[in-house]
Amino acid sequence: QVQLVESGGGLVQAGDSLRLSCAASGRTFSTYTMGWFRQAPGKEREFAAAITWSFGSTVYADSVKGRFTISRDKAKNTVYLQMNSLKPEDTAVYYCAAGTVPGGRYSYTANYNYWGQGTQVTVSS
Repeated sequence: QVQLVESGGGLVQAGDSLRLSCAASGRTFSTYTMGWFRQAPGKEREFAAAITWSFGSTVYADSVKGRFTISRDKAKNTVYLQMNSLKPEDTAVYYCAAGTVPGGRYSYTANYNYWGQGTQVTVSS
């Protein structure tokens, strides 16, 4: 079955960087979009970034644009989220997701079929 396993979270200070990884297995993802979402305590899960597996096209939420970079390594079946200039408001559980995302609606959680278990990112001020 499909598995998405996130890693790389942790506790950092404001201004620091972190790189999250998502190891994907269980199927071919060539027609899929891979996304990163995050959920802070008491808030809804929100979109951060997405990348098409085949062409590597990327989309970012305004809140992370210019600070976060999503990428994928086809040989390793792994998606990354490089997070720079972290802010306390970036504190959340970060989830990796995979889906066919019809219509290019990347920010909708319902368009993703598979989810990882999440990794905690905490940014102190």
